[in-house]
Amino acid sequence: MDQKVTKILFASMFVVALVVLAIRVMHLFQAHLRHIHCIHTSKDEQNYWAYDKVWWLPWLKREIIYAPLGKKRHNREWQLGKAHNYGTLPGRAHTVLLVLYVLSNWIYCTLLPYRQQEMAKTIAEFRGRTGVLAVVNMIPLVLLAGRNNPLIKPLKISFDTFNLFHRWIGRIVVLESVAHVCACAKRGIDASFKSFSSSLFLTSGLVAVLTMMAIVLLSLSVVRHAFYETFLHGHQILAFFAIGGAYVHIDVEHLPALPYIQMVVMAWIFERVLRLTWILYLNIGYKRRETTKVIIEALPGEACRVTFQLPRHTFIRPGSHVYAYLPRFSLWMSHPFSVAWTNPESEPPTGAMFLERDDSSEDASLLNKETLDHAIEAPLNIAALKSPNCLERQSTYSSYITKRQMPPTSLSLICAARTGMTRKIYDAALRAPARTIFTSGFVEGPYAGHDKLASYGTVVMFAGGAGITHHLVQIRHLIASAQHRTVATRKIVLAWSVRDLESLSWVAPWMDEILKLPGRRDMLSMQLFVTKARGPADYVSPSRSIELKGERCNPGKVLDNVLGRRPGEGGRVGACFVSVCGPGAFADEVRRAVRERISRGALDMNEESFTW
Repeated sequence: MDQKVTKILFASMFVVALVVLAIRVMHLFQAHLRHIHCIHTSKDEQNYWAYDKVWWLPWLKREIIYAPLGKKRHNREWQLGKAHNYGTLPGRAHTVLLVLYVLSNWIYCTLLPYRQQEMAKTIAEFRGRTGVLAVVNMIPLVLLAGRNNPLIKPLKISFDTFNLFHRWIGRIVVLESVAHVCACAKRGIDASFKSFSSSLFLTSGLVAVLTMMAIVLLSLSVVRHAFYETFLHGHQILAFFAIGGAYVHIDVEHLPALPYIQMVVMAWIFERVLRLTWILYLNIGYKRRETTKVIIEALPGEACRVTFQLPRHTFIRPGSHVYAYLPRFSLWMSHPFSVAWTNPESEPPTGAMFLERDDSSEDASLLNKETLDHAIEAPLNIAALKSPNCLERQSTYSSYITKRQMPPTSLSLICAARTGMTRKIYDAALRAPARTIFTSGFVEGPYAGHDKLASYGTVVMFAGGAGITHHLVQIRHLIASAQHRTVATRKIVLAWSVRDLESLSWVAPWMDEILKLPGRRDMLSMQLFVTKARGPADYVSPSRSIELKGERCNPGKVLDNVLGRRPGEGGRVGACFVSVCGPGAFADEVRRAVRERISRGALDMNEESFTW
């Protein structure tokens, strides 16, 4: 029965993966057809793709795919204080899968012949069943936790979603392990203690279960967010002892679950070795023996620009994120950040032989001198805000096509100072000469990257605070590609909500580069929302194509201007895609606005988040 239950569990996982893969293949096939048809068409000729072709698809998106568990709350964190975070709520589709997974494991554990044998035999079968299922569930537990998860690319599912399932599967493993130990205990505390302490078989199993319980306590959302660095270090160490203890426990007696725990160990080791190999390859140049150089610049508004100069070339897809290692501030711990900017040679080809700049544009600067002087009390050195690769004119595509080797990759991140590592690097950069630190570090990645935007005629991007970093490379790539008809995008709307004008200086040099791209004025419109404007001068827009508003961003109004209040209205082109990156409450508002307008045409959305 244990073998049958294990096969059923594996089969159910495989079926779910196949269903998700089939849905993704259908979606990608439609996007591919739309992409091919629309790359050389005019704006009006994309109207065929402006509406869903089946009546039930808008309902499915509104009620299942994009729906939160309740009315609106999804990624807005439950908080009682600044450092007391009680987690987020999964969506409806995720909840259905989680409930089915929990119920199936409960049924498998309790599917026993209660009336056909004595209670001792039933308990013995329960002990074996819970032990086997705990080990079997450790396989997806380890696979889904890996940054190099092999299911991410084919299923097109974000690491954040897999991380959600990782947490819940971990809780199931712990519950089944505790039940397994309880079924092993003899009558009386003394007798149980003697039996566990006198046998390597039982001692190693007990060590594995106790470390698993410690992981659960350390992984509670309130503890995880209040002491994130402690959690991350402790989680890795405890996971090592939990897997090692379970392996010894099973290997001593050569139990039937030995092949499963061997799969767990191999998956855990392989993922770590792969990550270490990729880090060494990416950050160490073997010919010149160079390593990655890091430049940390303190910015107004309590943020840092962190630029990594890699010794080699690598492609960074638009919308990617990396894990940054800064040993000087956090030893071997890493943090995820969206790639805010990179040199054009490091992004996928746009179809252009060279990339020109429109220096004569009348609005080629996001922040003019008067706006900057009003936003920041101290005089601001614009050159100090620019990363080194922005100070030099970017190499054209034609200049490196003939070269045997691509130029090294330079990538920049924006780190808003909060707690832990981000606060440390900001305070250190603030005290350094010229507010700049030169140090060494490492980069792991890039991961993710959204190439799905190329088939949409209209792209609406919402950003909250530092969430703008997720969109900058995407905007540059879409504008450059549209000029050479390699994408279907003809209209881009960027709505960026910030606290004050100081935050605009975080990306001012990069946004200036975007504003100078040829064809930008025909495609890109920007709306900047300043929630804490200090006076009338804060409402002055720096150019005609950039609206500066002293109010909170209303996602519904932004979408109404694009989609129209009735079918056929608005300025959208073809199918529409909505992307959002920002605080959880802001992302929930965008999600609600999209769901309320899902029936006005073909409308898809994506939310970039890191819910730890």
